[in-house]
Amino acid sequence: MDGPEPSSPTQERLLDDLRQVIENAEELLKNTDQYHGALYEAARNKLAEALATATEELARFEDVQIDRMIELTAVANRLHRDLTGEAKLLRAFRREH
Repeated sequence: MDGPEPSSPTQERLLDDLRQVIENAEELLKNTDQYHGALYEAARNKLAEALATATEELARFEDVQIDRMIELTAVANRLHRDLTGEAKLLRAFRREH
């Protein structure tokens, strides 16, 4: 999932969709453990591997988002000279008229 940081609604929607797919795959694995046989086991193992990879990628992408938010917050603080916690809070909640 290399590429630009998620900033558009489309990218956010894709991340939400990925979270939903992961959740559904986890549920599927949980609800099919009573089925036995080589074909079922192979399919479940393949799904478990894909699920682990998807979960790792989602976590990595979310970490990138958090790092980007921290970076943008620091830039905004410097730009607006918000040197104290109080100044940061007041600017964050200030209403622009």
